[in-house]
Amino acid sequence: MTDRLTSLMARGAAFLGSETAIICGAMSWVSERHLVAAVSNAGGFGLIAYGAMTPALLDAEIAGTKALTDKPFGVNLITMHPQLFELIDVCRNHDVSHVVLAGGLPPRGSVEAIKANGAKVICFAPALSLAKKLHRSGVDALVIEGMEAGGHIGPVATGVLAQEILPTMALELPVFVAGGIGRGETIAAYLEMGAAGVQLGTRFACAAESIAHPNFKKAFFRASARDAVASVQIDPRLPVIPVRALKNAGTEAFTAKQREVAQLLDEGAVDMGEAQLQIEHYWAGALRRAVIDGDVEGGSVMAGQSVGMVTREEPVAEIIATLMAEARAALDRRAA
Repeated sequence: MTDRLTSLMARGAAFLGSETAIICGAMSWVSERHLVAAVSNAGGFGLIAYGAMTPALLDAEIAGTKALTDKPFGVNLITMHPQLFELIDVCRNHDVSHVVLAGGLPPRGSVEAIKANGAKVICFAPALSLAKKLHRSGVDALVIEGMEAGGHIGPVATGVLAQEILPTMALELPVFVAGGIGRGETIAAYLEMGAAGVQLGTRFACAAESIAHPNFKKAFFRASARDAVASVQIDPRLPVIPVRALKNAGTEAFTAKQREVAQLLDEGAVDMGEAQLQIEHYWAGALRRAVIDGDVEGGSVMAGQSVGMVTREEPVAEIIATLMAEARAALDRRAA
């Protein structure tokens, strides 16, 4: 007999082609072949974080992931990247089943190009109006991510977005909820509200299969929710998407980087697109220093506010099993 959790997750799991409707959010430098394959092999859905890869590097990463799992996984691409359509071609050549477009509205023709390959398109919707617009444009599923998340964030809390978007959009297409989710009880609540599934990043960042440096993981284990702070925008002309990370010297360095880019804009040395790309490249470099090199003071230790629930290194399969057990128990208690 199908239990209530399996029933509530059925739509999302069928859409993803996975056993559970739990997506591991794409984290640059962290969500590479080892973690992605481990998540998919454990019944979740892994996403390769494109980050700042060239098409050739993405090609190698997808091939490397396929060598480690025969389960479905997806690729997360940044909409503002100048080589976006080349990257879409790389995904097509590998028959990638799902492509996530993040970082802004998809450029003209990108959704059609992905769907022409037979892949599903998933986009982020930070507001109900954008959710409706994306649905009209033909995307197959949405992720609504609240400001509690790690990395790039929007201005609205997850619980508010869920209340605003799920009642209207959940009947139209699968909607996955993300941001600040660290336990199964919360997963159960969003599923009961109509979500097709959930996306978690911070909870998986320190998994045993994560290649993140031991210093990076230790920083997570020591941190509490209040240590994960959002970056500040210093120039209104430079619409920098805030990033949530553990507060350190790198947080201050980003403020200086914004001043530098703003000055280049003043001097006409770069246009707005190039300015934003410079910021993206800054984050990729700062994150690499933390994740790969272990520089947790000067680098960017991106983490969501659920970081306080990450207390030890454990295998991905254990994390997913724990989340599912907590969600199942919560549903059983409500049914009693």
